[in-house]
Amino acid sequence: MRYSQLRAFHQVALHGGFSRAADYLNQTQPALSDQVRRLEQENDVLLFHRERKQIRLTEQGKALFALTRRFFDAEASIRDYLAQSGTALGRKIRIVVDSALHVTDTLGRFRAAYPEVFIQLHTGNSEEVLCMLRDYEAEIGVVGSLDPEPDLITVDLGSAPIRAVAARGFLPSRVTELHLNDLSRWPLIFREKGSRTRLALEQAAEAQGVELAPVMEVDGREAMREIVASGAGIGFVSEAEFGTDPRLVQVPLTDVELRMTETLVYLAIRREVPVISAFMKVLRETTHHGDR
Repeated sequence: MRYSQLRAFHQVALHGGFSRAADYLNQTQPALSDQVRRLEQENDVLLFHRERKQIRLTEQGKALFALTRRFFDAEASIRDYLAQSGTALGRKIRIVVDSALHVTDTLGRFRAAYPEVFIQLHTGNSEEVLCMLRDYEAEIGVVGSLDPEPDLITVDLGSAPIRAVAARGFLPSRVTELHLNDLSRWPLIFREKGSRTRLALEQAAEAQGVELAPVMEVDGREAMREIVASGAGIGFVSEAEFGTDPRLVQVPLTDVELRMTETLVYLAIRREVPVISAFMKVLRETTHHGDR
């Protein structure tokens, strides 16, 4: 196994084809194909299904691609580290969150401290956040109610109760609180599967023997807010993420204690990556939190 063979495989998998990978590497397509074929032959493994002009990774290819992502990301980190001058990080940081509200102060301070670092902010549910971290598609994540996992370093960002939310005027004025049993009488708007808010609500309902049947399922918190604001039904959100929206009102759930703990998370194996270390330094200065 040679470095050039691994690089050839990685770029073909990354670009989805031999021609595009060859262009990226400034090589001929036959030379690149030969490197991948030698890698397969020398290790007696099939990495790509070749179907006419289409290719797709085999299961072994997918597993190797996950490893080469880490390998070449580490190589890039080493290159960036050695190229640093002073505090200049010379790269970007990718942050994926279930809600940006929990890191807005830190983002502002980080931008002021490291203006040369480009920040990419994505949103997703908790499953998507963890998937992007483990696929090396993000450096920092923020998720709700995360159980400890051995490959992750976590920082507690605090907790807040989960509230029902409805369009102003949707509920009668006499309704100032809701019980789980009450929810079955109203149209419910649920987040997509993978949402920790939804999971907490469904687990509480199951524990009390209450059946909750949503009339609509939407992807993302913002989409849920817009649907609820239109008067289509009742949604659910952490109080810390409610923000200020004059179209909506919060309604407490009084017969169950549902809380959402927000957690900043990153891969333990990447804790020495300079841009992650820099972000965590700013976070500690901002919130006085520590790793656990």
